[in-house]
Amino acid sequence: MIPIGLALAPPVPDVPDALADLLGRAREAAAAGMASLWLGQVYDIDALTAWAAIGARVPSVLLGTAVVAVHSRHPIAMSSQAKTTQVAVGGRLCLGLGVGHRATAEDRYGISFDRPALRMREYLEALQPLLTRGEAGFHGRTVTADTRGWPADVPGAGPPPVLVAAMGPAMLRAAGELAGGTVTWLAGPRTIAGHIRPALDKAAAGRPAPAVVASLPVCLTDDAEAARDRAAAALGFYAAVPAYRNVLDREGAASPADVALIGDERVLDQSLARLVDAGVTHLVANMSGFVTEEERLRTLEYLASRSAPADGRL
Repeated sequence: MIPIGLALAPPVPDVPDALADLLGRAREAAAAGMASLWLGQVYDIDALTAWAAIGARVPSVLLGTAVVAVHSRHPIAMSSQAKTTQVAVGGRLCLGLGVGHRATAEDRYGISFDRPALRMREYLEALQPLLTRGEAGFHGRTVTADTRGWPADVPGAGPPPVLVAAMGPAMLRAAGELAGGTVTWLAGPRTIAGHIRPALDKAAAGRPAPAVVASLPVCLTDDAEAARDRAAAALGFYAAVPAYRNVLDREGAASPADVALIGDERVLDQSLARLVDAGVTHLVANMSGFVTEEERLRTLEYLASRSAPADGRL
């Protein structure tokens, strides 16, 4: 058994209070027995701020970001916010980072997407000393972070584990050498066993074994065909995003629905076993947009029954 967490969808625009909505869903999942909860970062609610605001009222579970794009904030600002959140949630934060996508960086933020693996490596080289020692003096080709002479620590904040959204060889090397592992989306057992796990382990030689946090669509259902059709419709746009298209191609999948865990208890048990055998250390289930309410409740109960306790680990 491995710990199993749940990805929470951002609040829909018509809820009266975004934080109250998140808090209610987070409490439900924690009470059901999920080991962790995860928030993505787009342009609406801020994931780290949300965890700082509601995490203290959701005890025990790990609280992760999957993921915050590094071009959205400087390493010094990221460290300050992450460590402040770490204090607010009692040391239960897991900081998932990614480089995003070219269209996001260049069209939305006006920041060059050139050399993303180098940017991530330098970002981690600047960020990790800030998280662990409260100081940075890094001057790279794409990132500069220098706090020498100024306090940059947050008393009471231990360094949160850092995960990197990584698929290519250079990004996986950075994740293995400079972070605690990787967090993936839509990577199936073939890709994890044959590509991600070997590359991470090689890069992390001499360091603690890196985590592989795999996020996948999950649905416990008696009508797998209908659920898979809904997943294909709701998640199909990912297949047109180059990074995710590459992940699916490596897995031999035409659609995100082809890597989803969909079926009855027997099917899902077999799928979980394949992921564990592939080297996954923590599963994050995503049910956003394609499950019925009955399926959601059944899936939540099932996942909690199969989850190992997190015990503060990934």
